Amino acid sequence: MTESQVTPRILTIQHEDGTGPGLVGKAHKESGLALHTVHPWAGEPLPTDLAGYAGLLVLGGAANCEDEEAAPWLPVVRTLVHRAVDEDVPLLGICLGGQIVAHALGGRVVARDRGPEVGTVPLRRLPAVEDDPVFRAVPEGAPAAQWHWDEIGELPPGAVPLLGGDDCPHQAFRIGARGWGVQFHPEVLGDAVAGWSASDGPAVARAGGDPDAAVASVRAAEPALRATWSRAARAWADVVHAAG
Repeated sequence: MTESQVTPRILTIQHEDGTGPGLVGKAHKESGLALHTVHPWAGEPLPTDLAGYAGLLVLGGAANCEDEEAAPWLPVVRTLVHRAVDEDVPLLGICLGGQIVAHALGGRVVARDRGPEVGTVPLRRLPAVEDDPVFRAVPEGAPAAQWHWDEIGELPPGAVPLLGGDDCPHQAFRIGARGWGVQFHPEVLGDAVAGWSASDGPAVARAGGDPDAAVASVRAAEPALRATWSRAARAWADVVHAAG
């Protein structure tokens, strides 16, 4: 195999069971990327640098992005985020992953004082998305699956806001030359959200949310979710290939 034929490897950090790369990972693999998924919650060690990797994908999870007692591997993840941005290695952080990116680079993540955002919500295009290589094809009002108790309260210095929402303003941003973070879950469909509802649904209901309606809204939006976020995932894969 020649150097040009080597499949780009993506270091993929999964923080807990049930939060895999899903739809995004499928699109990445179909686009010629190889995902090397590490499960630090199961005792698998994370590398301390990105040598041998063409990109970094940081997935979601229930932990707060500063809770090193619940997730003692977070300092290593922050180091890898810094390395990705400093070295122009393509980076994508999803939900908790997006919060880690924002927090690690000088932004602020806060607990929502109005209960969790769950289910599908329409996203608003912000001006800079017009020229963004990953999210420029996302249509106005595109549905996004949500399931989060914390949110990005302030973007890091130099970050470019790309997509917003009426309840949660920072839904997607770009940082550096090839770094992106999102607050929503582009990787999930109804079955994954139903699994989260089975464990987290009672707490959501106590906080005033409707977990059953949230699951139903994601299931109803599956055709649009597949089309929109598979396309965005393929666009990120194009960035990886171009960077290599």
